[in-house]
Amino acid sequence: MSERQRVGFVGVGRMGANMARRLNEVGYPVVAVYDVRPDAARELAAELGAEASSSLARVTDLSDVIVTVVTDDAAMRTIYGTTGDSLLANARGKIFINSATITPDVHVDVQALVEERGASSLEVPLASSIPQARDGTLYMMVAGRRATFERVEPMLRTMSKSLRYIGEAGQAAKVKALVNMVMNINTAGLAEGLGLGEAVGLDLTVLREVFAETGANSRVLETDGIDMQNREHDTYFSAAHAAKDSHIATALAHEAGLPLPLAEATAKQYDTMVELGLGELDKSGVAELTFASRRPHSLTTK
Repeated sequence: MSERQRVGFVGVGRMGANMARRLNEVGYPVVAVYDVRPDAARELAAELGAEASSSLARVTDLSDVIVTVVTDDAAMRTIYGTTGDSLLANARGKIFINSATITPDVHVDVQALVEERGASSLEVPLASSIPQARDGTLYMMVAGRRATFERVEPMLRTMSKSLRYIGEAGQAAKVKALVNMVMNINTAGLAEGLGLGEAVGLDLTVLREVFAETGANSRVLETDGIDMQNREHDTYFSAAHAAKDSHIATALAHEAGLPLPLAEATAKQYDTMVELGLGELDKSGVAELTFASRRPHSLTTK
């Protein structure tokens, strides 16, 4: 394939839209965008000079490479449906890049469906956030056929600062599940540390500075610590996604027969956020459950 493959995007939320902007900016023409929110698709299409496609099949028709950034297993199975409107229509020769954090087996199933139709697919989960999507510094983990990876590697490199081929279909999704499991545990642990610090009368700025110079340091402390202290939970990675991804990891653990009490407890915390209507806060919002001064009434009365 030439360097300037025509690209279509399915799912143009915060991550998908910024990935599309980046590719368009570096010379890969984004020709079609689709979203379950038509207004979002139309707005991005107007910005990029693309078509806001009215169907999934139309995205496949216009594009050489189709990038999908959808929310969960159900959404992925829908866009690759075997009946009705689907990306699989007339897919022969196309390449599908799927960046959702979903159950590994779904990626395996999608690869089989795509290959039955003479097309190719990769799973490319992302261990980064919205600013990195926009400036092309994502951390990308890739799984699927190596030959397919090599066909789109130049394009992926324009979106990433680090690009790691993991193995066959499903393997990158497993790695991503564990990345997010550990990140979510760290986030919940930091929220408890800062919450306890407030409860015992410590200066939280001093506490964060001490954490940063000791064994309590972490990447999450850098990204979320001050947000937890200041109650600034602008969404880069939502609590609802943290809950979903935590359950992907715990399901893998159950399949392996391995108890993971910290991961289970963390999943429960993020489930609680969703139940309380806090699921669209950033994952740092878990601190709203651990600071005594902030705990929702429904929790303080338990």
